[in-house]
Amino acid sequence: MAGSPRTTPADQAREAAVEAALGKLDLDAKARLLAGQDSWTLPALPEIGLGSLVMSDGPIGVRGVHWTAEDPSVALPSPTALAATWDPALARRAGTLLAQEARRKGVHVLLAPTVNLHRSPLGGRHFEAYSEDPYLTGRIGGGYVQGVQSGGVATTVKHFVANDAETDRFTVDNVVGARALRELYLAPFEAIVENAHPWGIMTAYNSVNGTTMTEHDHLVNEVLRGEWGFDGINVSDWTAARSTTGALGGGLDIAMPGPRTVYGEALARAVRDGRAEEAKVDDAVRNVLRLAARVGVLDGADPVVADLPAPVDGTALAREIARRSFVLVRNEGALPLRPGTVALIGAAARDARVLGGGSATVFPDHVVSPLDGLTAALPEGSVRYAVGADPNTELAVAAKGFTLRAICRDADGEITGTAFAPDGQIHWMGTDLPEGVTPDRLSTVELTGTFTPRDTGTHTFGLKGVGAFTLTVDGTTYYDDVQRPAKDGDPFGAFFGAPVPRAGAELTAGEPVEVSLTHVIDLPEGVPLKAVTFALAHQEPRRDPDELIAEAAQAARAADTAVVVVATTERVESEGFDRADLRLPGRQDDLVRAVAAANPHTVVVVNAGSPVELPWRDQVAAVLLTWFPGQEGGAALADVLTGAHEPGGRLPTTWGPLADAPVTQVAPVDGELPYNEGVFIGYRAWEKEGRTPTYPFGHGLGYTQWAYESLEIDGTTVRVRVRNTGERPGREVVQLYVAPRGPGADSGAERPARWLAGFAGVEAGPGESAEAVVELPRRAFEIWDEASGAWSFVKGSYEIQAGRSIADRRITLTTTV
Repeated sequence: MAGSPRTTPADQAREAAVEAALGKLDLDAKARLLAGQDSWTLPALPEIGLGSLVMSDGPIGVRGVHWTAEDPSVALPSPTALAATWDPALARRAGTLLAQEARRKGVHVLLAPTVNLHRSPLGGRHFEAYSEDPYLTGRIGGGYVQGVQSGGVATTVKHFVANDAETDRFTVDNVVGARALRELYLAPFEAIVENAHPWGIMTAYNSVNGTTMTEHDHLVNEVLRGEWGFDGINVSDWTAARSTTGALGGGLDIAMPGPRTVYGEALARAVRDGRAEEAKVDDAVRNVLRLAARVGVLDGADPVVADLPAPVDGTALAREIARRSFVLVRNEGALPLRPGTVALIGAAARDARVLGGGSATVFPDHVVSPLDGLTAALPEGSVRYAVGADPNTELAVAAKGFTLRAICRDADGEITGTAFAPDGQIHWMGTDLPEGVTPDRLSTVELTGTFTPRDTGTHTFGLKGVGAFTLTVDGTTYYDDVQRPAKDGDPFGAFFGAPVPRAGAELTAGEPVEVSLTHVIDLPEGVPLKAVTFALAHQEPRRDPDELIAEAAQAARAADTAVVVVATTERVESEGFDRADLRLPGRQDDLVRAVAAANPHTVVVVNAGSPVELPWRDQVAAVLLTWFPGQEGGAALADVLTGAHEPGGRLPTTWGPLADAPVTQVAPVDGELPYNEGVFIGYRAWEKEGRTPTYPFGHGLGYTQWAYESLEIDGTTVRVRVRNTGERPGREVVQLYVAPRGPGADSGAERPARWLAGFAGVEAGPGESAEAVVELPRRAFEIWDEASGAWSFVKGSYEIQAGRSIADRRITLTTTV
């Protein structure tokens, strides 16, 4: 296998430009180039015609270098949603849009996609990854990379490797057997390097088998660069690099963020002291200059992409991806909606959660909630709303009803700059400060403005952050003290942590009040990532939960159909921590049961980025999974509920109760997290243990039915003919699974009962047939032989099983390879 080959004349010309530029640099300039000059950029070197490379977080939108709602971004559905489309071409279109967004914001490198696996359902950041299956992950991730880079913007496939949970993520040593590492966790990275040729990779915080990933000579230099031929940049996850000589020897090119990193001055000093080789510094600089040449910021080198793709309508694509990702897991005739009135119930129906928490956060210029979408799509007056149950048991950053701005002052109280703060959150990293504000003069930041309540009662106000704060509401100072940091040691804790309540104020609906939160800035020396990070938080009056549920049941009883939107919260799914359970937060399960008892035509919409338990599923008429659906989620929901479009998604991950989940350990013991399950995660593990999940991998219903008529194999080409036997046009995802049969194919090693080997989407009208054509990859018949340290092709007899899910296999043919 090889990575991106440099064989064309254009490639050779870029390499010549890289070598010419490298030859003009002294040691100090080279070392400086490998360290971030701030949180998001590398330094420009005008003496060689090198511009500053700009990076930005993804993966569902391009935030840019400013972590603020002042600079809005298109917000696509979560990566789990994109994987649920089972459509690499759609993933490529998503990438093309994100490249367009990146160019608009002056970004050259997108810090995405995340292709770690859903090893355990308790992984807190799974919404940001694709699937439990390495093949599906590689196909979707590959399409995404191809799309982004077709727009001349680099990707950094992350987090290399085995970054599959968040607990103790900075220090955990994941102990992974060689076979599981190759067949599962490295597999998506390998496939993407081979098929999509990414220009970047990001190494993870964690260690693998005793070595931290930013210093992993074997996995980076021998496997990634050696075996696979990867020729892009290797950038550390933020603050992950720990050792100058260790990182250089382990193949790390860029240590982020700056200016305080293990590279820069420290690297130049290590070379001069004889502790590091300048030749290895040159190798890293070549990789950075090659990236600069590819994206067009190195003089004398033509960028890879000269003709940009046609412009993409971000709003339309966000809506299309969302409805194509929705997975209908149960439907007893309730969908599409029948004519009549709809009781729309749930806090998330009004205040939609459209994306996951943490570094994946972007700020769209608008969000279509389910209430907005259904109200616009259905006849006037037919939708009636009730809260029912609010999953948010804690404060959220101030947004609804707030009009805020940030005022920066120096030590004398003089205003040095201002900024708009529409979501009550300040996150300025490094030199990312409002115009006119400098770190040396910044003494305080005040978030100030008005709040207009939606409800009368006791409103709770609080704050998120570390340091000295003063909180005033309606002329009364409720807090004037120092808030201490959490004890978990996470340097991002102030940003990812829970808000702390500090005030309770009696307010009247519709009557605005003045609010102010002042933070005294204290940026200690020696901290590698200096940031001004805090937020004003708020919670609406808490009503009696039983009363709210009773009101919702009454609304459902009076309507023709009840639609309940249940959701997770930022304290359930976010970066920085894993999940304690798979239950829906708050009283939402009680709400669903009460509504279902009141109306037999109850549809439940599950607004969650990864699996949750659904104990009431057999009591309702329909269950629709919408993931974190992006900014157009409510419009897409209306499209699907009304039948204007069918739900197109299939499960990229098994859904089942935690008590039955085969792999649940995500917390290390004495610093180590053993992957004792080997190659058995996801559906492989469920089948091995003989357990039946709630909904199996690959499952998903549409609004029509399909018959599987024939399966033919010619070499490695499989053809499956299916027929639409329903009354509506539709799209079917034909899935191929390979199952070893007989003494030859078992190889002597324990193998899963079956595994995904290919898939294809087809469309057909009522009564029409369509043919899915799938190429079986050689890797589908290989295992990693730990004794020889190489891939072994396992000859023998195999069943090729075609169907609608891992559990719904419709037609089978045996072949010998």
